Amino acid sequence: MRVPKAIVLGGYGLIGIACVRALTEAGFEVSGVGRSRRSAHAAAPSVKWIIRDIPTITIEEWLGLLSDVDVIVNASGALQDGAMDDLEAIHVTAVARLAKAAAALPVRIIQISAAGVSDTASTAFFRTKAQGDMILSSHAENWVILRPTLVLSEDAYGGTALLRAAAALPVIQPRILPTALVQTVYVGDIAAAVVASALGKVPAGTIADLTEHETRSFPDLLAKMRRWQGWAAPVCRPTIPAVLVSAAGKIADLFGHLGWRSPLRSTALKTLADGIHGDPYAWENAGGRPCRSLDETLALLPATRQEKLFARAYVALPLAIGTLAIFWCLSGLITLIDPSRAMSVLADRAVASWVIAPTVLGGAVADILLGIGILWRPWTRHAALGMLGLSSAYLIGSMSVAPDLWADPLGPMIKVFPGMTLAVIVWLLMEER
Repeated sequence: MRVPKAIVLGGYGLIGIACVRALTEAGFEVSGVGRSRRSAHAAAPSVKWIIRDIPTITIEEWLGLLSDVDVIVNASGALQDGAMDDLEAIHVTAVARLAKAAAALPVRIIQISAAGVSDTASTAFFRTKAQGDMILSSHAENWVILRPTLVLSEDAYGGTALLRAAAALPVIQPRILPTALVQTVYVGDIAAAVVASALGKVPAGTIADLTEHETRSFPDLLAKMRRWQGWAAPVCRPTIPAVLVSAAGKIADLFGHLGWRSPLRSTALKTLADGIHGDPYAWENAGGRPCRSLDETLALLPATRQEKLFARAYVALPLAIGTLAIFWCLSGLITLIDPSRAMSVLADRAVASWVIAPTVLGGAVADILLGIGILWRPWTRHAALGMLGLSSAYLIGSMSVAPDLWADPLGPMIKVFPGMTLAVIVWLLMEER
């Protein structure tokens, strides 16, 4: 008997990897598509991976990829334009090429969209998703469009990571977007819906939200997450003004151009403010199994010790990166403002004059470059290692040139070690998937 074949676009993402696993368990021969070989093999080393940037795949290439495929699941997507993402390319152009290639083939396309998409939506994410859905429904022959609400999963990434982190803040529980209404869906229910669609249990042309029935406010959702994690009740619940929330979103947008896909970007905050909710009945009327409630979802996700450690580390990582960036940039700038003072430290210890200026000025420039480099997402781990290396060089150099500094009452050399430890922590925590 022929084994059915499936391809999952965005196969190592939060939803994509759940679909890969569920389809494999259902008897499909599954291939995944994504642009990072490292992330792909870390997520599922036994899966066949096609390493490609999805928007660059041409119609001709799609025809070759789909020639012997029964189902293709589009779980790829991006929240907002940034250094690594182009919404128009991934949500519209890629879908248009896929739909055109699949039109003449006996393949079912299952599109993972989002609840609330609309041509008139307030964010480019929803508008481009809506365009992709319309193109697919207009040009493909055999398709199903699934639109999940806020996805909860065993894995923590994006919005699910933010929820965990916000709920785990010590002492306080900020009230953010108090009027926002939210529904959730368990990622396993999305994967089950994909399998049902892939097996033909859901009719072609189905467009359905995937969501629980109950709706709650965002502060109530955070409170439930906090109780699930097992933290003590907060001492205070300050309301964060909308202007501060908006400012945080704009700062996160800025860092988005540096490669950071922060769940605090303006699109995510605007989406939450507008509300994340859907209609569960279209899916159930199409023959789908009802999605789990939030309480049922949380019962499936044990709040283990590592769960709690991740939540706190998610808050600590940006603080550590910001602290290192400020420390190293200021260190270099202060030296450049008055380099003669730094040079005198070496001159007073009989260091050769030709060594002094290059050492002081070169070190200051290196400090600034490392402070800036750690803010650029692709360079962060390398910059952290550079900080460790340069700090070690400073320590070794001081032992031979200025050993007296180690006995200085203010401890300038001893204070290097906490910075090195912080750099190690950043290096260790920078794996996203």
